[in-house]
Amino acid sequence: MTGAKAQNGTEAIASNYPIAETSPAVNTPVPVEVVSCKNPAATPLSRFWELEPASDCGTFGLRGYRPISLAVIASDSVNTAPTSPSADHTGSFQPYTTSETRINMSVRTKVAQGLLTGGDPNRLDSLWFAYSQQSYWQLFNADLSRPFRATDHEPELIYIFPVESALPSGWRFRYGGIGINHQSNGQSLPLSRSWNRIIGRAGLELGNKVSITGALWQRIPEDSSSDDNPDIVDRVGRAELSTVWNVDPLNSLAFTVRHSLQTGDSGSVRMAWFRKVGSAVDNANRSSLRLHTELFSGYGDSLMDYNRKRTVFSVGLTLLDW
Repeated sequence: MTGAKAQNGTEAIASNYPIAETSPAVNTPVPVEVVSCKNPAATPLSRFWELEPASDCGTFGLRGYRPISLAVIASDSVNTAPTSPSADHTGSFQPYTTSETRINMSVRTKVAQGLLTGGDPNRLDSLWFAYSQQSYWQLFNADLSRPFRATDHEPELIYIFPVESALPSGWRFRYGGIGINHQSNGQSLPLSRSWNRIIGRAGLELGNKVSITGALWQRIPEDSSSDDNPDIVDRVGRAELSTVWNVDPLNSLAFTVRHSLQTGDSGSVRMAWFRKVGSAVDNANRSSLRLHTELFSGYGDSLMDYNRKRTVFSVGLTLLDW
């Protein structure tokens, strides 16, 4: 699933990697250990966060973070006049349509590693910088000259500490982490929306088959006179839980729920199916391209829609971690 922060739950979607081979003088293929974030022996979460030296791709390489996708969407409503409880934060009416296109971009780079685990042969902590962007494009709205309805920008700094702890039934607790996140739509009044968060996160998995990742955040307080969206945590939520099930080498299912941790109608649910496009192995590398379908219902599909509940169905192409 990808959204306000559509946002998370895809980090453990797995693919099968081929084991590199070499041909010695006797022409007998001998498996060679692959030491990188493409290591087929590593689990999905280990590859995604490079939790051990055997799944390390080094620093300052460019990697995918959240899904990079292009999708056509249909929704039950559209925000034609965005508003917020803050003064002077109500936009004028625009005749937007409920059918549009969504574009997601998301990349990251590891800026440091081995900060607290230096020399450990089995664990590797890391510090990442990530940037994600989501845009809703009114591609089918010729009467309004096909504008971009909303664009969200989301830079963040993330520290990940690997944990190797066995749990019942074959599960393993894999990591804990903390980060700082900024999200804004880059608009001026009356459409400006933004917030800053401290996010704690953790992940566990069952082999290559199932992973569960969670996040809990605390909004960084702002002065009431400059707060664009004072009720955002009551609508979007304060916590997120994601599950990914790799059904087989070609298909994955993802489920993400957000909640305010209080009573009332808030948060969101996102369900997605990913189907690998092409063969499982392309040119000795895994295929990262997927066909996806997704259903979202709740608040926060975009920052502009943080306080508007809606249901969105999307179909498109997705590039997962590459």
